[in-house]
Amino acid sequence: MTFARRLATTRKHAGLTQQALADTVGIHVTQLRRYEAGTSQPTLDVLRALARALACSIDSLAFDDDERGPTNTSLRIQLEALDQLNPDEQDHVRAYIEGALLRHQVRQINVS
Repeated sequence: MTFARRLATTRKHAGLTQQALADTVGIHVTQLRRYEAGTSQPTLDVLRALARALACSIDSLAFDDDERGPTNTSLRIQLEALDQLNPDEQDHVRAYIEGALLRHQVRQINVS
């Protein structure tokens, strides 16, 4: 699948119109249409803004699954979405993750 198709598919999956995505990213809707038509490619800054607005990773827009190799895409997207939380909420999530990792390490030590 091409970048243009991945972008259009991801936008539709997010329930956004071309105009809404263009407004969120800060580009003209005509430029977004060019990206989705495959007649133009975004700059890195625009690609980052597109990924942020679509709550996905840049590599999910740029590469097919088989090109990216083995990853846990859903977990990565969820972790990237944490940027949208306020700092206090982010601290709570960090504490939970640290606790889960510590519990895992303790279990590994007890098994050994």
